[in-house]
Amino acid sequence: MTIKRSSDTPFLKPITKIRIASPPHGLRIAVIPDVQNHPGTPTEHLRWCGQYLALKKPDVIVQLGDFTDLPSLSTHDAKGSLQLEGARYQEDISSSKFAMGRFINEILKVPGWHPKLYLTLGNHEHRIIRTVESDPKLEGVIGLSDLGYEDFGWKVYPFLQPIVIGGVAFCHYFPSGVMGRPITSAKALLAKLHMSAIAGHQQGRDIAFSRRADGQDLTAIVSGSFYAHAESYLSPFTNNHWRGFFMLHETHDGSFNEMMVSINYLKRRFGK
Repeated sequence: MTIKRSSDTPFLKPITKIRIASPPHGLRIAVIPDVQNHPGTPTEHLRWCGQYLALKKPDVIVQLGDFTDLPSLSTHDAKGSLQLEGARYQEDISSSKFAMGRFINEILKVPGWHPKLYLTLGNHEHRIIRTVESDPKLEGVIGLSDLGYEDFGWKVYPFLQPIVIGGVAFCHYFPSGVMGRPITSAKALLAKLHMSAIAGHQQGRDIAFSRRADGQDLTAIVSGSFYAHAESYLSPFTNNHWRGFFMLHETHDGSFNEMMVSINYLKRRFGK
């Protein structure tokens, strides 16, 4: 994926519809929220998740972005020397690739199963774009391709580019208003988008339900934590949020049956 300066960045489509042949009972979609990997964070849960999916064999796997944290490019931390930051950046990239490998390798072991893999980039991956835009001499030196997501088999979509599969919209987060602030509640997602939607970005889980005029069920989920570590910027109370991923069963025309799979369950099932 080529880095482009902000003036050259193409206008994103309002939404990208992905058409996948569906069985009569609808698609099975696994939705993996933010992993926030960086050097030193646990990765066993990613292997467990891959093992779980290898058993269930969903038709589609969607990763909602922020698979990697990229703390070396954080604008919240004071910058060190270019040499130091370059070393930290390479450590971030190596850690991300190792973590992704733990997940994907369990899927590749299964003969005859080839799920569709889609990844919507998050604001942490977008740090690479912002860094190059603020320091153009880094253009061609660092880029999104460093993450190797496509090499692992993902079809990658830009930050804040929503995709629709089976009538359900997926995005790292859905912006609202002139300033593009994230919509932070599932109820607000339904009210503003008028369709089923799933977003990451925000820790924990929030689910809301509604119905269309024709009686079709609508569901919105905001869930952004599929990691086993504690975040240093959160308090002990706010770090104690739900962590896991979702399985969507019988997904068709925006309707689905959601199933939550916690990291605690994965540990009990596969952690021996």
